[in-house]
Amino acid sequence: MSESPEIEIFLISDSSGETALTVAQTAVAQFPDLQVKYQRFPFIQTESILGGILNLAAKKNAVLYYTLVTSSLSEQVINFTTEHHLQAFDCIQPAMTVLANRSGLTPASIPSMNHSLTDTYFDRIGAMEFAVAYDDGKDPTGLLKADLVILGVSRTSKTPLSLFLANRGIKVANLPLSPKSQLPDELWQVNPGKIIGLTNSPKVLRRIRQQRMISYGLPAESAYSDTEKIKAELKYADEIYQKIGCLEINVANKSIEETATLILESLDLEPAEVDTIRD
Repeated sequence: MSESPEIEIFLISDSSGETALTVAQTAVAQFPDLQVKYQRFPFIQTESILGGILNLAAKKNAVLYYTLVTSSLSEQVINFTTEHHLQAFDCIQPAMTVLANRSGLTPASIPSMNHSLTDTYFDRIGAMEFAVAYDDGKDPTGLLKADLVILGVSRTSKTPLSLFLANRGIKVANLPLSPKSQLPDELWQVNPGKIIGLTNSPKVLRRIRQQRMISYGLPAESAYSDTEKIKAELKYADEIYQKIGCLEINVANKSIEETATLILESLDLEPAEVDTIRD
């Protein structure tokens, strides 16, 4: 007997996401053999944060159920999912259109009109904006402000992991490592207990980078995906981790969720209310 298929469903909302969850669960109930993992992203109200979530969805080939009353955000999802051939369902805009057509009125398009704002809401929004602002070493001063600093060579899932943890209210800054780049002075001022070093196996990382090159319409074989260069990068990163004395995690064959769990358990971080739901 073949193994049941498993898919991830992203629930994206500018409010709590309860409506998207209800619609998704109602549909999933009609597929008893389908294994589903839900990931909720509530209170999403900026294009930059939404863009990061959509990139993560593309990486996981997730199915999207979303409730975004702001038309520009809804259009962003439509354009992205069309371009990346993702399956998505808009749970609110069609319903608003029906009422607008019948009444002749224009919807207010104000997120969270039927939900009160909570401390958890502000924690998440602040953490996700922080992750976007201090992604990929854009501003090294973020290393000193972060709850957690993630280091790693290119394509070790630093950004998706940062966004995943930010959705739990944790402020994360990440910094790419390369033998050709100079490390910022701020890195050495951070408590090593707040730093995580990501690594990978050369074989897995080579495959990921080859796929990345192909997605850009470029040849898979390049200096970026060269095994020896990858080994040199990983060796350099390992030396930095040893010098810092930080926790190192090998992400080869680990999901974002598995890596995040290891981080939360190892560093004893206290995330905001978790909205990950398993069926």
